[in-house]
Amino acid sequence: MLQLNPLSITVYSALLTGAFAQPPGTVSPLAKICGPSSSVVCINKYASVMPYHFFREPSYNGSYEDTYPSTMVPNDTSWGLVGKADFLVFDQARGLDLLGPSPSYEYIFEVNDAVHEAPVYSPVTNKLYFSQLRGATSPPGFLPQLVVNLNVDPPELGELISDPPIYAPNGGTIHNGLIYWGVSGGNNSVGGIEGRPGIATLDPLTNKTVTLLNNYFGYYFNTVDDLFVHDNGDIFFTDPQYSWFNALTDTAPQLETASYRFTPSTGAVSVINDDIVQPNGIAIAPAVAGCPRTVYISDTGAIAGTTQQSLGPQGLEFNTTGKRTIYAFDLSENGKYLLNKRPVYLAQDWVPDGLKVAANGYIVTGAGKGVDVLDSDGTLLVRVQTNFTVENFAWTGANYEDLWIVGNSGVARVKWALEGQVLK
Repeated sequence: MLQLNPLSITVYSALLTGAFAQPPGTVSPLAKICGPSSSVVCINKYASVMPYHFFREPSYNGSYEDTYPSTMVPNDTSWGLVGKADFLVFDQARGLDLLGPSPSYEYIFEVNDAVHEAPVYSPVTNKLYFSQLRGATSPPGFLPQLVVNLNVDPPELGELISDPPIYAPNGGTIHNGLIYWGVSGGNNSVGGIEGRPGIATLDPLTNKTVTLLNNYFGYYFNTVDDLFVHDNGDIFFTDPQYSWFNALTDTAPQLETASYRFTPSTGAVSVINDDIVQPNGIAIAPAVAGCPRTVYISDTGAIAGTTQQSLGPQGLEFNTTGKRTIYAFDLSENGKYLLNKRPVYLAQDWVPDGLKVAANGYIVTGAGKGVDVLDSDGTLLVRVQTNFTVENFAWTGANYEDLWIVGNSGVARVKWALEGQVLK
């Protein structure tokens, strides 16, 4: 019969309780309050060595939306701070710098559970324009766009129907005073007119719209999800399949998923990438003297559905192991091609949906219930935590320091020191 001495019994009991079961190098504490208020929490060394036993719930072919704070870490008492914070800081020096002396997160408007997208700020009207697509209890077919009037305090939320109407903008930007929308809706009955996925402009002063593009050699585009306008006037845009999945179009995809460059002056459309599963957000970094400009495209292939016309739209499923990556490309000197594709960020929550680049070159993406801020190499610096799923965002204000965030069920505003690129 095996006899255990008192020391062995003590060690055995400790292993059972986890007291001595942690590997050398375990980070402790994982989190701490830092910065100007308790809403700012620093993650020590990226929590790179968590104490056992920890576990984060994955999702396979379902709708479960995992979050970083939901990770179970019972053997670190500091982990409870993570779920309570408005701002998670992963790189303390750079993170606190971009947040500034008094960062704030404010939930401004409660909206329905539809996807809300395409926020664009017009400095001429001092208003924020965005769209409503669909949600679990909010069917497709909503025609007006939503507008936040920033000329009054507190800001006011209203509706806008352009002339002629635009159905389901999904991405947007502003260039030479005009709002450019990636139109994702495809229908011949909404508002008594026919519309197909493409690109349209809105003049915020006259409320007039003009369609610039609605087909690829006779084929309907799938979605036209996001876009930016190059300095030379060319429009770069992504075309995933989400309009069909979300019943925003009456026609199943006719084209492969791809990203394109469109030249409005000639009408020419050229494919610039076709190896991303579901190309979603697209953005361009500010110009740096002597360097090629960087273009970023996010792949949200972890969220997808069936594309068969006979089955009809079947909604979406989320698979944690699917593509949810941001890729960087070099823009060729003549501004026509994307070169040197490389992955820079794997989203740590949900998928990288909305995608923009700050004035200093930091990458910003809406991912699940939050907004991630990355350096130009893709290192996570700060996460803004929201109380709703984020689809997109836009900078506003005289100094482009206010970030307005839109998504399912909510509209929020962040005040910080990270400035957006000036778009006019």
